[in-house]
Amino acid sequence: MTDERSIYSYPVDGALYADPLTRDMGHHTFDSDKASSLERAERYRYLSRDELLALLAPTADDVVADLGSGTGFYTDDVAPYVEKVYGVDLQEEMHDSYREKGVPDNVELVTANVSDLPMEDDALDSVLSTMTFHEFAIPESLSEIRRVLRPGGRVMIADWGGNGEGESGPPTDHRFHVGDAAAQLSDAGFAIERAESRRETFVVVARND
Repeated sequence: MTDERSIYSYPVDGALYADPLTRDMGHHTFDSDKASSLERAERYRYLSRDELLALLAPTADDVVADLGSGTGFYTDDVAPYVEKVYGVDLQEEMHDSYREKGVPDNVELVTANVSDLPMEDDALDSVLSTMTFHEFAIPESLSEIRRVLRPGGRVMIADWGGNGEGESGPPTDHRFHVGDAAAQLSDAGFAIERAESRRETFVVVARND
């Protein structure tokens, strides 16, 4: 079995964060050559489909964006319960891997930076980010999420926690503590509905006030 920590090695082997400049700008980039690792069922140890859907609380007519959708592992879990999902990823190679697997009819793949989303104001009912918040957590990205999310829309974030043991996911110094993540969202204008830390991860649910 592949050690997940080897996927998140920076800067030793450049596996996760391929470009130090990109990291300094506040954006991390998962190595698309390791895209197949994103399809491992072990990911459900940290966030299950049922938990994801309970946190997101989707409805059949929702339009949703999955930020850092990668190969669509979690996008596929949301798609049957909403009208449309935008699978947003910075790397076209990730979308190529998703296309090889098969993209649901109601999923539209978008190659974009979270700080510059090609959607109209108030276009989305909810936004989810599964283990990718640490890749885009800068004020410009959070402001952009707020722009495209309708008033009252929901943001659901699950990510690796800064107080975790580092058994999987990125190194602990690349992670956020739940309080810091919630504070960033609050500073961006979101109302925090839920914020909790678990052994290796955290969850934050916020509303666009």
